[in-house]
Amino acid sequence: QVQLVESGGGLVQPGGSLRLSCAASGFTLDYYIIGWFRQAPGKEREEISCSSNSDSKIVESMKGRFTTSRDNFQNMVYLQMNNLKPEDTAVYYCAARPAEHYGLGYEFEYDLWGQGTQVTVSS
Repeated sequence: QVQLVESGGGLVQPGGSLRLSCAASGFTLDYYIIGWFRQAPGKEREEISCSSNSDSKIVESMKGRFTTSRDNFQNMVYLQMNNLKPEDTAVYYCAARPAEHYGLGYEFEYDLWGQGTQVTVSS
């Protein structure tokens, strides 16, 4: 079974931190690019990051607060979120695509998605 499963979401106060995990099963991460996305109710899905074996990129608006990393041996990808704001409230997804193109802006190439994990930032 090929799947991605996100975990680590929850309720956090503004200014707090969370680390999300994305566990891959049924395949290995070596030849795939992993992206993080989020979607708030009534809004379009928003790209956060992408990562390969040797590099990662964060969208400009989230640099300095969010970072992503991976452990290929454990088949895990992480999203560290710091200084969270209420507007960060959303369902967060990880997704995978073959490493045909690298970089941000290739959302249409992701063909494997997790079910998402809810992040709520509120006082």
